[in-house]
Amino acid sequence: MKNKAIIQTDAAPAAIGPYSQAVKVGNTVWISGQIPLDPVTMTVVEGDISAQAIQVFNNLSAIAEAAGGSLNHAVKINLSLTDLADFDAVNTVMKSFFSEPYPARACVQVAALPKAVAIEVEAVIAV
Repeated sequence: MKNKAIIQTDAAPAAIGPYSQAVKVGNTVWISGQIPLDPVTMTVVEGDISAQAIQVFNNLSAIAEAAGGSLNHAVKINLSLTDLADFDAVNTVMKSFFSEPYPARACVQVAALPKAVAIEVEAVIAV
């Protein structure tokens, strides 16, 4: 596919598997699921669900910027939480990273996530 571009930035964690941070096709950017890894140390950030969510959205934001956009260009967000009791705390963090109108979104509870984190978020943005 000749209009497919791989997006990569050192401002977000390197992939920990066989995937790209993001792929841009046309004006759509598909950002891989981000977990709360510090991009410099590649370790999970310390703290509660809010601290983890802040790091996840910082990672997503860095990738969106590398693709020529921002999180406010998001059209779809998929949240995976290991505990839906964290739903309200994550909503509070999310509101600090997005402006209205908010993107479409799904939120599911999962049994486990990589590196035993509590949250993973992926995004689709239009730039």
